[in-house]
Amino acid sequence: MNKVELYDTTLRDGAQSEGISFSVVDKLKICEKLDSLGIDYIEGGWPGANPKDMDFFKKAKSLKLNRAKLVAFGSTRRSGTKASKDRVLNNLLEAGTDIITIFGKSWDLHVKEVFKCDLDENLSMIEDSVKYLKSKARSVFFDAEHFFDGYKDNKDYAIKCLKAAAKAGADRIVLCDTNGGTITSQVFEIVEDVKTHISTPLGIHEHNDCDMAVANSIAAIQAGCVQVQGTINGYGERCGNANLVSIIANLKLKLGIECVSDMQLRELTDAARFIAEICNMKLVDNQPFVGNSAFAHKAGVHINAILKNSRTYEHTDPSMVGNRRRLLISELSGKSTILKKAEEMNLDLGKDAEKSRKILKTIQELEHQGYHFESAEASLELLINRVTNRFKNFFELEDFRVIMEKRKSGKMSSEATVKLKVGKELEHTASLGDGPVNALDNAVRKALKKFYPRIGEMHLTDYKVRVLDEKEGTAAKVRVLIQSQDKADSWWTTGVSENIIDASWQALVDSVEYKLFKDSKE
Repeated sequence: MNKVELYDTTLRDGAQSEGISFSVVDKLKICEKLDSLGIDYIEGGWPGANPKDMDFFKKAKSLKLNRAKLVAFGSTRRSGTKASKDRVLNNLLEAGTDIITIFGKSWDLHVKEVFKCDLDENLSMIEDSVKYLKSKARSVFFDAEHFFDGYKDNKDYAIKCLKAAAKAGADRIVLCDTNGGTITSQVFEIVEDVKTHISTPLGIHEHNDCDMAVANSIAAIQAGCVQVQGTINGYGERCGNANLVSIIANLKLKLGIECVSDMQLRELTDAARFIAEICNMKLVDNQPFVGNSAFAHKAGVHINAILKNSRTYEHTDPSMVGNRRRLLISELSGKSTILKKAEEMNLDLGKDAEKSRKILKTIQELEHQGYHFESAEASLELLINRVTNRFKNFFELEDFRVIMEKRKSGKMSSEATVKLKVGKELEHTASLGDGPVNALDNAVRKALKKFYPRIGEMHLTDYKVRVLDEKEGTAAKVRVLIQSQDKADSWWTTGVSENIIDASWQALVDSVEYKLFKDSKE
């Protein structure tokens, strides 16, 4: 097979994912990103189901898409209604897309229990709907909803549903595993059998309820499907849809199928993260191909081998999908890891084995105490520079105090007082904040601003706390992670203590010192 059509339904099926809600502007931005990625068809939503989707289709007409074609989605006509009079079908036409996808029931259980109509009436609903839309000069894709369950329960009827759509002129017939409960080998066998009954080009639409959606989609393509449907990052109802990101990478890199260009493949990581950001969803770190940990190596033995030949522990070159290799520093690291990590940070340790051993020993001792440098590379960089005596202190803490007050009105307030020494000068300041960490942050930057004016460029963007031993209750150690950023960069720092304010202070000081340190090198 030389070509497979990519059909994205992030804007419709993906929007059914818990926690995702798109604005019209969001949907337009995603459309443009999908187009640049090389997607063939973008399902924009269900016109008429809500005002937002109809508004989207109106505004989408002004988009200048290079490759992708917009698709409107809806259902077959209702039972006992003429297709020409059906509101859903006419809303689909009003959306103005050249391609329309409609779904219809292909499982007799749904026809009887949900539609509560005659099996022959359902066949007429499918045929009439496709024929009507075709008469309006539209290309029509027919989604055979619950097809695999229907095939397993009543093969003859499920096939009749497909034939009804084919007879009416459907351009694609898409086999849907709507409940996501079919095993990969069954998908392959069923698709092969369907091909003996109809000649219309087939598509596959998988859900991930058994964690097999990507594998099932690939198997369906190998069995003869020419179109694959899915969502970016696998967003969707319940356990999600087939992850189109993984499907694209597997088709291109493992099967040699030209679904996107080499340049577009290198945009895969950027597209996955861009759309995750719009969805307000954190990209899963261990997501294959594009996750932050997809090419991360921690064990010293692995890293030693990777540095000699990347094929030893990587199934593909991360740059092919726009990702990068990460060597993680932890108590499992070896000296070669330290040297390589220092090189990435533009720190030349040469071949000084003693320095590497000293850094490694320090890391192992700190991680034993609860520190975690995999997610706090700014703290790691400071640590390496401190151990190798390349770091100068920009300030010293004399003391700090935090006061929390809850007023009768219920409003909470925080005040932090800090005494810092910069050179021989003592700076004593106080500042208010929404919480203790915010108050400390404000007070520190206020104290340092006259000495280091660029400190005003940075601000905290994220704050995370993890209890390290739940059994200790309120006396347990906590690990704090703080993310900060300025005009050019973003960085993470960490602190550990039985006292959450002390842990926060450690992470905060590292964050400030990292900013001052990197500025001093410019």
